[in-house]
Amino acid sequence: MVLVLSRTYFPDGTNGKLECEGKFICYTIELPWNHNEKMISCIPEGNYLLKKRYSKKFQWHIELVAVKDRSFILMHPANNALNELNGCIAPVTKFSGPGLGLQSKQAFVKVKNLVYKDLFQEESVLLIVQS
Repeated sequence: MVLVLSRTYFPDGTNGKLECEGKFICYTIELPWNHNEKMISCIPEGNYLLKKRYSKKFQWHIELVAVKDRSFILMHPANNALNELNGCIAPVTKFSGPGLGLQSKQAFVKVKNLVYKDLFQEESVLLIVQS
């Protein structure tokens, strides 16, 4: 499976649209681009494999593998990039501003169910991040 995240950059956050095979899945929010600096920047554009990950904080969620100079870049619910993200990607149902969204938990469940279906069958899932 290949997911494509198309981004639009703003000074206060990054908004995106996530698609699979040309079909809209949800929107996304991220931190603004700050030259890939840890904790304050979205990640660089590129291709990333996805894998399942569990933590007490987020339960089952999604991790992006091999992000340059970064670790534990996740896809998890959040509605405010500046307050809730440290470089991760949050699916949202709709935007409420740059780096701001609504109903993230519902959007995340939709993404997780789609991605986990292939991961449980040991198929690879690729995320292409582009502008």
